[in-house]
Amino acid sequence: MLKKESFLRDLQYAKFSLYGALKNLKFFDPFIILFFREAGLSFLEIGVLFSVREIANNILEVPTGVIADAYGRKKAMIFSFSAYILSFLIFYFLPSFSMFMAAMILFATGEAFRSGTHKAMILEYLKIKGFLKYKVDYYGHTRGWSQAGSAISALIAALLVFYTGTYRVIFIASVIPYLLNMVLILTYPSVLDGEKEISEKVESVFKRSLKRISGTLGEFKGVFRNKYIFRAFINGSFFDAVFRAVKDYLQPVLKQYAVLLPIFVALEEPQKRTSLVIGVVYFLLFFLTSLSARSSGKISTRLSLLSRALNVTYLIGVILTLLSGIFLILQWYIPSIVLFVIFYMLENLKRPMNVGYFSDLFSNRVMATGFSVETQIKTIFMAVLAPIMGFLADNFGVGFGLMGMGILLFIAYPLAFLKEIEKTEEQEKDPPLQDRKE
Repeated sequence: MLKKESFLRDLQYAKFSLYGALKNLKFFDPFIILFFREAGLSFLEIGVLFSVREIANNILEVPTGVIADAYGRKKAMIFSFSAYILSFLIFYFLPSFSMFMAAMILFATGEAFRSGTHKAMILEYLKIKGFLKYKVDYYGHTRGWSQAGSAISALIAALLVFYTGTYRVIFIASVIPYLLNMVLILTYPSVLDGEKEISEKVESVFKRSLKRISGTLGEFKGVFRNKYIFRAFINGSFFDAVFRAVKDYLQPVLKQYAVLLPIFVALEEPQKRTSLVIGVVYFLLFFLTSLSARSSGKISTRLSLLSRALNVTYLIGVILTLLSGIFLILQWYIPSIVLFVIFYMLENLKRPMNVGYFSDLFSNRVMATGFSVETQIKTIFMAVLAPIMGFLADNFGVGFGLMGMGILLFIAYPLAFLKEIEKTEEQEKDPPLQDRKE
């Protein structure tokens, strides 16, 4: 008999958790902006690279989903990690803006093949085991292990940068955990592979891709007709996009702070000072976000309504972004860094709630399409916001960039305000997303 708010922690749960931990051993994450700056890029150019990654991910999402359906989820995941590894090698061996752009496209290919595919595997497993009612808690726990992997990654990356004196080494080191994850995926049970048609030709896959793109455009129309779905996307996608646009700017803030610390006066090389500060801060950051992700189910329950929890966390995000920018402008580095860390925790607390809210909002029949549309809307927002943040950081400073993002979050809140939805009898019959009325 399962306890309340509990689920079976079996072998597959352990595999999902290990997958998340290995997947997040991205040693470049705590140093990505500093790596680009070391290569001579401006913040605007960095923002453009992030936009290229997001746009490529958006374009590739539909055909990669069709390929996963046709050839199996496990093969799609293997191809995903292959694309990741190739991108890491380009970052390491070919440091130029044009090659970075190619590497970003390869990285986006890996993301497109991986993200929705693995999420589908988790939801399929929960459905088979009858654990769907625990989806927020389960997803939060597996996400928590992902953040634990990030915490370990931060320490390893810091040591690598400290001993080598360069940020470039973090990419070649990232190849190892991704190779291990390829092996892990091969051990997943075949029942999670999904229905597939191995004999399907490339032409057929292309036609199905076009058909799904056409269908997705129809779903976009449905989103903008249904105010509840539209608000859910703004609350989740826009918030996530702002977070992704600003989160890496913690790195230059920590670099500035590291230079001012008197305890590091014996270390003449700036990379060594920065690596120590970033390693410690990011380890604590990811450890705390791991705890917050695992607590998402409990907190949403205490706030009674999931919509209320999402509205509250959204407003807290607005306050954190604005205050972090203001403190940075005033050169109050410690308060700014603390608020950055809390913002990370908030995102990892909020995201599992968004997944749970979306799964309640969409019928089972169109849930995959709903998540696909949500991802694409988030990508569009991110592709626009990343260069804006880069432009503001180049011309006015990172603090003003953070304030600008906080103001945009605040302006969007009336559109992001959620109300609890009672499913109608028609919605229980799994109607298409575009046919659902307000």
